[in-house]
Amino acid sequence: MAKYKVTWKGAVLISILLLPSSIYLVLTTGRHNFVHLPIVGPREAIEVVDENGKTSVDTVYHQIPDFTLINQDGDTVTREDMLGKIYVADFFFTRCPTICPAMQFSMLRLQNRFVDYNDFALVSHSVDPLFDTPEVLNTYAEELGADLSNWTFLTGEKDSIYKLAYEGYFVNAMEDDGAPGGFLHSEYLVLVDKEGRIRSGLDDDGNIRGVYDGTSDHDVGELIDDIKVLMAEYRLALKKNEPKD
Repeated sequence: MAKYKVTWKGAVLISILLLPSSIYLVLTTGRHNFVHLPIVGPREAIEVVDENGKTSVDTVYHQIPDFTLINQDGDTVTREDMLGKIYVADFFFTRCPTICPAMQFSMLRLQNRFVDYNDFALVSHSVDPLFDTPEVLNTYAEELGADLSNWTFLTGEKDSIYKLAYEGYFVNAMEDDGAPGGFLHSEYLVLVDKEGRIRSGLDDDGNIRGVYDGTSDHDVGELIDDIKVLMAEYRLALKKNEPKD
């Protein structure tokens, strides 16, 4: 039998390939279990009665609420269209003179990193919908180099977008005459799972991050790692549900 020797360089390479998933394996019940990314937002305990009349307590988590918006092609996009995909959302406007270019550069980074994953998407909501018509968004996306097969730019009713930002994604979006360009919006990127729930890893202090700064290379790097973990979570769940021979 051939013998193989692992050099220190090989060990370092293996360690790099195993991260970040390995840091999410911890001792919880006496064996190593995969730790899910925390679900962000309010939650409610409800009583559930099964078909046998047995009552149990279940937890209902915050989900992105229903919405109806228009994409860069003039097509209607709803919450249901995003279910079944892991996606990252942000809020921007095409005439933004400050943080938007950095944010969209980060979204491009995510696009290029996960280009081969059909269950991953990006969603950018305009906070200036009166100017950012579908035609404007389409031109903007083309100049940006966005792959519209998995990156959607949304516009629609102003109040609906602002309400969705605040109540759905927990980020700011509003008109503000004192802000550059006339609009105030968050620099944050938000990670959403296939069930429409906000997910997040931990920050450097061990606290739930909640959102990721789209102008920070470090935060976007952490987001990339957390997306990998979330993808692995779904793969693990799928594997557990596979029929056994």
